Amino acid sequence: MSPLLSLRNVWVEYGDKIVLEKVSIDIEAGSFVSIVGPSGAGKSSLLRLILGQEAPTQGVILLDGTPLTPECGPDRGVVFQRYSVFPHLSVLRNTMFGIECEKAPLSARLFGKARRAAEAEAAEMLDAVGLGDALHIHPAQMSGGMQQRLAIAQALVKRPRILLLDEPFGALDPGIRADMHALITRLWRDYALTIIMVTHDIREAFTLGTRVLSIDKRRQDPHAPHRFGATAVYDLALRKKAPDPPTEQPDAAPLQTVSSD
Repeated sequence: MSPLLSLRNVWVEYGDKIVLEKVSIDIEAGSFVSIVGPSGAGKSSLLRLILGQEAPTQGVILLDGTPLTPECGPDRGVVFQRYSVFPHLSVLRNTMFGIECEKAPLSARLFGKARRAAEAEAAEMLDAVGLGDALHIHPAQMSGGMQQRLAIAQALVKRPRILLLDEPFGALDPGIRADMHALITRLWRDYALTIIMVTHDIREAFTLGTRVLSIDKRRQDPHAPHRFGATAVYDLALRKKAPDPPTEQPDAAPLQTVSSD
């Protein structure tokens, strides 16, 4: 089976600074890939490439065998450590916003039957993340964990195939973090997602992931540290089963189990 996502000899350079070099990775559909590495190694730059916020300086990124254009698309959603919610909108309106922008790009507002359909879709996703009883409150009335649940609902309401997580739980206390781990694992399986998560927490990486990638520099030059970039130095497959396709979507692509050699 062909990989869902492929990075082939990808480089990222900013002026004379090389951030990533010689990155070649294949990611299978249904994987939960944890990315670890030191600060400044280029982990977030790698996520921005996959999201489409940036284009590689060299190399190619393929999604289903097709070159990925440098633009954000509905097939990829993202959740950041800092809550990406709109403080002036209710929980329901926050979650509807992506649907409204897609279907009414000029006004970002829907009316009548289209609005009711968007509200129902958003409410269903909020129920899935545990916010079904909080539709009409605003982010200022919510805890950090609730706001991160809302950010996840925003990312998933468009039904992306790939969910990107950039240190999503780093600001949460341990108890809430454990709850969020359980939530993201359930959503990964329920929605047959492919998840790529950046984290500084090694235990989190191994607990959640089917695969752990370590991003770091293979080469160092103390006189010109900016001239060498990071790449994948370790790639560990874990013995975890990827989620099966949802039964309500019989045409979904079959998923592959990720296991160690």
